[in-house]
Amino acid sequence: MTELVERVDDDDRVIGLVDRGEAIRRRWLHRVATVVCRDTRGRILVHRRPPDAARFPDGVNFMLGGASEPGETYEEAAARELTEELGVRARPCFVLKFRCAGVISPYWLGLHEAVVTGPVAPDPDEIAWHDWLTEPQLAELVRDEAFVPDAREAYHRWAAPRRDGRTPAGPAG
Repeated sequence: MTELVERVDDDDRVIGLVDRGEAIRRRWLHRVATVVCRDTRGRILVHRRPPDAARFPDGVNFMLGGASEPGETYEEAAARELTEELGVRARPCFVLKFRCAGVISPYWLGLHEAVVTGPVAPDPDEIAWHDWLTEPQLAELVRDEAFVPDAREAYHRWAAPRRDGRTPAGPAG
């Protein structure tokens, strides 16, 4: 199945449409939108990927998300991915964007946050297990070897302003 994505340059400007598999094979930059979900108590959703997942099987992550579709903003892609993977509708708020080195391939990662107020219905093709953790529990889990390396990179950028008492900034790279 062909999944088209926007190939982007070093400044995150669109330079063409390509197959995502080709973008990964050739290590072309493209866009990925993610969401960090909190419940009404402030806990963060973490999940484990299924063992048969194409990318990061059995990997643990604190973000939901995936490649942006052509023409989508990061925010639109994050909202779509939230609905597809968790079965909820919410309005993700932009937190930061950076050029992720990526274990499989480099990409621009747009990270958002959303508060989930109701029950979740995880897609079993995307999520094998999930739980809500406090920030200290998440900080401990990030050290686990099962934590997805790309998510670890995103976590450190996401958590840094909190540790330093700053507000997360806009695009960085």
